Amino acid sequence: MPRQPDQIPIIDLKAQYKTIRKELQQALDEVFESQHFILGAAVEKFEADAAAYLGARHAVGVASGSDALLLALMALGVGAGDAVIVPTFTFVATATAVARLGATPLFADIEPENFLIDVKKVEALLADKKNSGRIKAIVPVHLFGRMCPIKPIIALAGKHKISVVEDAAQAFGARAAGKAAGTLGDLGCYSFFPTKNLGGVGDGGLVATGDAALAAKIRLLRAHGEGAKYRHDVVGVNSRLDALQAAALGVKLRHIERWCAARIARAEYYGKLFQERKLIGHGVRSIPKGHEREHAFNYYVIRAEKRDALKNHLTAAGIQSEIYYPIPLHLQPCFAELGYRKGDFPVAEQAADEVLALPLYPELTAAQQEAVAETIAGFYRG
Repeated sequence: MPRQPDQIPIIDLKAQYKTIRKELQQALDEVFESQHFILGAAVEKFEADAAAYLGARHAVGVASGSDALLLALMALGVGAGDAVIVPTFTFVATATAVARLGATPLFADIEPENFLIDVKKVEALLADKKNSGRIKAIVPVHLFGRMCPIKPIIALAGKHKISVVEDAAQAFGARAAGKAAGTLGDLGCYSFFPTKNLGGVGDGGLVATGDAALAAKIRLLRAHGEGAKYRHDVVGVNSRLDALQAAALGVKLRHIERWCAARIARAEYYGKLFQERKLIGHGVRSIPKGHEREHAFNYYVIRAEKRDALKNHLTAAGIQSEIYYPIPLHLQPCFAELGYRKGDFPVAEQAADEVLALPLYPELTAAQQEAVAETIAGFYRG
């Protein structure tokens, strides 16, 4: 079957833009009129608004989600000889932030039903005598928008006197018992890459914390470690959130609750459609589940039999899908020197063979979702 143009994209940023065009253009024009593009009032306002939304005492804007992770670990003093526990099934930035500081990522497998770091595997790494004194932090990832079981991780961290850095890059808007993802550990890191629930008009990120000293250190580190003009107190980086991004994000933040509710509603409708077509357990091995707001559905990721063939079938029908992620981190070439082998983390490796993200965004129509479900059903019916 010849490939058709994407009729149903995995995300439709143009559709979102149409709903906020005037607000967005006005906010950006104000920055252009001010000609103040680096930090300044627009960034300070967004940081304050984001902190209020998250329920965090401090929020510091940075240049990207990747930098948010890097700066968080720098603020904790992670460096050569240290180790940091991270899940092996996530985007590579979670682990490269560790490696860039000369520390070693210690990979942990995931739970099969939700793709989140397995707390028992974390506990085993902490109990392993060869890791004694090396582990400086745990970085649980709220993957695809679903919150990790963060309380037992924090309890383990407290027992071993190490820090917790939440990777909430994909989970802006997710909450458990009224607490926002990224606000329960020592530091929380967010990405504003355009495809995120709260996406900018380019790169951007945020670090949230309840610790004033850590917040001050992040602010220092993001601006070349400059404590006073041309006085550099520490070796920092250039990772400042620019004013144009802050202005755009400030507009979008006003709509985030509505957009999260729309994502959750569409995720629930996918579940209904798959149930009606008797797909679950018959081709579709599992669908994502969330309790109330614990899943903000940045991505809608299923486990699928004959995943690659299904993806090709969807593509031929003009339906875009993506594989997040086809290679677990322990098998990535950049981490080959760590000595991991295929079979070391079987749950993550199986997930990498089965996961498929389907179109999901607030403007996705019921008819589009029905077309996705019917196309999948047609594939498995043969």
